[in-house]
Amino acid sequence: MTTPVLIVPGWGDSGPQHWQSLWEQANPGFRRVVQQDWQYPIRAEWVETLTREVRAAGRPAVVVAHSLGCIAVAHCASAGALPIRGALLVAPPDVEDPDFPPLSEGFAPVPRARLAFPSIVVASRNDPFTEIERARSLADAWGSRFVDAGNSGHLNSDAGFGPWPLGETLLAELLR
Repeated sequence: MTTPVLIVPGWGDSGPQHWQSLWEQANPGFRRVVQQDWQYPIRAEWVETLTREVRAAGRPAVVVAHSLGCIAVAHCASAGALPIRGALLVAPPDVEDPDFPPLSEGFAPVPRARLAFPSIVVASRNDPFTEIERARSLADAWGSRFVDAGNSGHLNSDAGFGPWPLGETLLAELLR
């Protein structure tokens, strides 16, 4: 039996050239968590949807989250035990920054409890939505391995990320 992989995009969903979308296209068994509203995310709705999808996977899943999806995973994990086998958390934004775009509701404060499953946080040194020290602090709090992706922007298609071999290697590590 293969481990279910759930793709958890952030604000606005992941477009067709985003590495999450490319992974989903290349791996028919990967399933995207589709939120009710991609443009005005509400934490309670996102957490409810993610919780439902994790439980529906039928076996412990690996979640692959980008941006605001990472924060949704942290809230989901803090709400109770879920069958999550591991998480790849890429470019978690600083939703607690007063200058963070006011497009989302209820994501701050970010839970800082240790995650009950193995996880890897990947962050960039020049991400416009968080400082690398902030991402490293979240990784430490969550008990996650931290990967410094150098100057990689927000690790999305706007930053030039289509296929992302490093991400695939990290996902394979969580699937082993």
